[in-house]
Amino acid sequence: MNPTIDEIEKHVAEFLRDHDPRQIEPLAFLRARFDAGLAWIHYPQGLGGLGAPRALQPLVDALFADAPGNDPGRIGVGLGMAAPTILAHGTPEQQQRWLRPLWTGEQVWCQLFSEPDAGSDLAAVATRAARDGGDWVVTGQKVWTSMAHEARFAILLARTDPGATKHRGLTYFVCDMDQPGVEVRPLRQATGEAEFNEVFLTEARIPDTDRLGEVGAGWSVAMTTLMNERVFIGGGAAPREDGMIGIVADLWRQRPELRKPGLRERLVALWVEAEVARLAGERQRRLLASGRTGNEGAGAKIAFARINQAASSLELDLLGEEALRYEDWEMRRPATVDFRARSAGYRFLRAKGNSIEGGTSEILRNIIAERVLGLPAETRHDTTVAWKDLPR
Repeated sequence: MNPTIDEIEKHVAEFLRDHDPRQIEPLAFLRARFDAGLAWIHYPQGLGGLGAPRALQPLVDALFADAPGNDPGRIGVGLGMAAPTILAHGTPEQQQRWLRPLWTGEQVWCQLFSEPDAGSDLAAVATRAARDGGDWVVTGQKVWTSMAHEARFAILLARTDPGATKHRGLTYFVCDMDQPGVEVRPLRQATGEAEFNEVFLTEARIPDTDRLGEVGAGWSVAMTTLMNERVFIGGGAAPREDGMIGIVADLWRQRPELRKPGLRERLVALWVEAEVARLAGERQRRLLASGRTGNEGAGAKIAFARINQAASSLELDLLGEEALRYEDWEMRRPATVDFRARSAGYRFLRAKGNSIEGGTSEILRNIIAERVLGLPAETRHDTTVAWKDLPR
């Protein structure tokens, strides 16, 4: 099935006629939307989609924009990273089991990748998964895990063969966070909140049926996740009106007394950069739709971080001393991150993390240099030695 724009518009109109969002509770509405193939329309039928071109997703989202309960909420890791990985590498049973509750928000997901000694060098992860009959027993520590305190499931990268080279001895799992061997501890940030966490795994058990991909093939599965993550996060640079640029532009329009010489030029320059990033992101999404998870997503992520940080700085310059009145440093563990609902001071502090989360800008520049531009790679001596023999 490859529906046309007219057919999709008709399908949405018929769905809304039969499922009035004013008369049906949000969860039931989202379940019905998934079952109708109007969640991810480029996914196969039966998995929340219609097998339609991915480029038509914004049309569907716009048609649903005013429907109450339309936003699944709180599941960015699930929607942007776990779902595409499950679709690409999961078994039919895994896809049927996880994709629908992930979409509806019934199950929140998090990402157990980074470790204290394996952040930028993700292939150095030391969390160990050992086979025990039909299960894997997992022990180790993960860090910088967004929303782990809310999550029901986690995508997990663990080492299953210490005798292999570090990229080849990894396996990818889905971990049930609701078990005795998983402990989540908050990491308080500069904002005062603890949206990030560290996670300790002590003989946590994962059934082999919850493994994604082949044993030892975890690196290639993780690359699917990371490429989608960078495009997902980088998509925050667009649409302009919904991001930091839109927030600053609204401030400029609504409070002309704040305007100062030179600030307009900065705002216009950032607006242009955001439009370039939007168009580049659209190109990358079309590549993903054709099955190509290329490294250009690294550029989208870098652009998002730089624009977001520059825009949050511009907002402070506009507000002056008013921006120094921070709301509070109360220790909270938020269920989501909402830039628009918070203060300028929060946005400025939180934006500093944009160049770290989802891959540091420094590492992403290396990726662009080596894998997009074809420049000589850095000299490395740790890719041909067994992981267990590497100094740590």
